[in-house]
Amino acid sequence: MKLLQNQLTKEGPGWVKVVPEEGEDLWHAYNLVREGDRVEATTFRKVLRDTGTGGESERVKLKLMIRVEAVEYDAEGQQIRIKGRNLTETEHVKLGAYHTLELELQRAFSLHKDSWDSVDVERVRTACDPAASADLAVLLITEGLAHLCLVGSTCTLTRAKIEANIPRKRGAAAAGYDKAMESFYEKVFAAVVRHVDWDIVRCLVIAGPGFAKEQFREHLDQEAQRREVRALLLNRSKILLAPASSAYKHSIKEVLASSAVSGQIKDTKAAKEVQALADFLAMLAQDSSRAFYGPGHVHAAHEMGAIQSLLITDSLFRTTDVAKRKKFVALVDEVAAGGGEVHVFSGMHASGEQLNQLTGIAATLRFPLPDLEDAEFEADW
Repeated sequence: MKLLQNQLTKEGPGWVKVVPEEGEDLWHAYNLVREGDRVEATTFRKVLRDTGTGGESERVKLKLMIRVEAVEYDAEGQQIRIKGRNLTETEHVKLGAYHTLELELQRAFSLHKDSWDSVDVERVRTACDPAASADLAVLLITEGLAHLCLVGSTCTLTRAKIEANIPRKRGAAAAGYDKAMESFYEKVFAAVVRHVDWDIVRCLVIAGPGFAKEQFREHLDQEAQRREVRALLLNRSKILLAPASSAYKHSIKEVLASSAVSGQIKDTKAAKEVQALADFLAMLAQDSSRAFYGPGHVHAAHEMGAIQSLLITDSLFRTTDVAKRKKFVALVDEVAAGGGEVHVFSGMHASGEQLNQLTGIAATLRFPLPDLEDAEFEADW
């Protein structure tokens, strides 16, 4: 997400003007925009013009600000629809009239809030500088297709997609095959050099079916030495190979779960999130008095200073109940201030979906609380 302007005050009023550039940016926007906020964006409205011979409708481009009453997220269509009452005086839309704004890729919008809490401020920061949190790079490659992705704790960004027509390796066509593959590997090499920042990235995993990953790794090493690409030479030990069933983005989950690389990527943010959930589930099975889930139990454990690791999904922060959201935000801030680990899971990831099935909030405790384990709490706290 590209940040154009901002005037933010933590725990106070403020606004940001941003441009969603990728699909994940719309997910961030969906998590930021809530009922009562004000959103300003360019929109289109059908108006009826009297031509003297009858009315004709035409689409007029407008810039409106509305007070948000409802937000809908369309992942497949890559669009957010925001319904609310118009706050901008215009000849085409009356003040107070209902209008629906559509937020799309490459279209700027401004978001105004009466109060920006720490969770919203942090989401803006990470959304507008996603590479800062993407410390794992994954290159998925097969003959003629490669995807270079940066994997962070909240989103996965595709930084490059390389496609090439590779002739079949038969008879006289073998020479053409070798030349085409050399050209393809050269384009992939250029993408790695351009997009992998070794000051941030802790590990580059080259994965895919067949032998293309091994062949490209060899090409990468040879070219790095021939061209004296210092960044690649110094970080050679951080480049790993892993199997994957395809060179498409969805195969990243196979890479993260692979025992061959899990030890090497254990310090990356994405792996920490997966591991935190695995640790919680293991503790729940071994000693349920040290693993709680549900808002009531987790909050009670926090009141006793027992939380070692807090797991929470971003869906809980989208509540329209302001008081409830403030409790979740305060919980996150206080656990972090007390030395505990906080993992905010994205509902777009499989791990986030799994946590949502456990109420969306869970905690691994520093010490057992058997008396609290069987206590009953109201749905709201």
